[in-house]
Amino acid sequence: MLAASLIGISFAAPLIRLSASSAIVIATWRLGLSMLIVGAALMFTGSWREWRLLSRRELLLAAGAGVLLALHFWSWNASLRYTTVAASVALVNLQPVLIASVSALWLHESPSGRQWIGVVIAVIGALVVGLADVPGGLPGIVSAIAGGSTTEGGGRALFGDLLALVGAVTAALYYLIGRRLRQRVGVWPYVSLAYGAAFVTCLLIALASGEVLLPQPRRELSIFAGLAIGPMLLGHTGMNWALGHLPAFVVNLTTLGEPIGATILAALLPGIAEVPGIGTVVGGALVLAGVLLASPRAQASTER
Repeated sequence: MLAASLIGISFAAPLIRLSASSAIVIATWRLGLSMLIVGAALMFTGSWREWRLLSRRELLLAAGAGVLLALHFWSWNASLRYTTVAASVALVNLQPVLIASVSALWLHESPSGRQWIGVVIAVIGALVVGLADVPGGLPGIVSAIAGGSTTEGGGRALFGDLLALVGAVTAALYYLIGRRLRQRVGVWPYVSLAYGAAFVTCLLIALASGEVLLPQPRRELSIFAGLAIGPMLLGHTGMNWALGHLPAFVVNLTTLGEPIGATILAALLPGIAEVPGIGTVVGGALVLAGVLLASPRAQASTER
């Protein structure tokens, strides 16, 4: 399921690249269209009855997870307007480290030493992929985060860095809440609450910022539908399903493979046709090695 989810989320960047809409309009539409299918699945399976198993606090947590998902969509995309790609990628890819640390305290799921090594290797691999085409590469991370010469000003860069960090924290909390609640209810009851709250949050942000949601060209609607089916329903929903069976830090590590899958798809799509470089290949190998090292199956095999 995680492999299928990775394929799903890998379509996000290429499809967004083909869209002419703003990030918040794209997020609002992809969530809104996803809710149509999630609602149908919820009614067909009758799993909405599982909402009764959740306390008021847990219902609020599920809604909070949706708000966090919406803020993640917005903050990370917005960070690229203020800071460098190097700083944004470096900060947002701290997600697995944050999740692994909080999991030990909140969910009592402590990564083993081997899994911590896997997390670090995967994060390094993700940085290599993300910074492969950035001028200055890895040595420029520190200066980029500090507001170096590649930005318009230190204050502007710092604001962008904070937005990227917000993107990392909100994503981490989103996965942690999902891990906790998915052990209580099925995937459809949970994602209906989370995606619904995310949709309302994105809708409010879009309206407050004066974005035009309707009408949309047929081409844009096709892209939005692709984002709803691939990245949201196959990608995010598949990962939310996996959260009922695996620790949050293991599931989140899989998302580090998104730039690799997206790069491959971007190379194959005629409208983009971007050939990956050596940095993507090397970084992708490191991400894969880290994910495999941190997986529970690898850990169990070592213990045997």
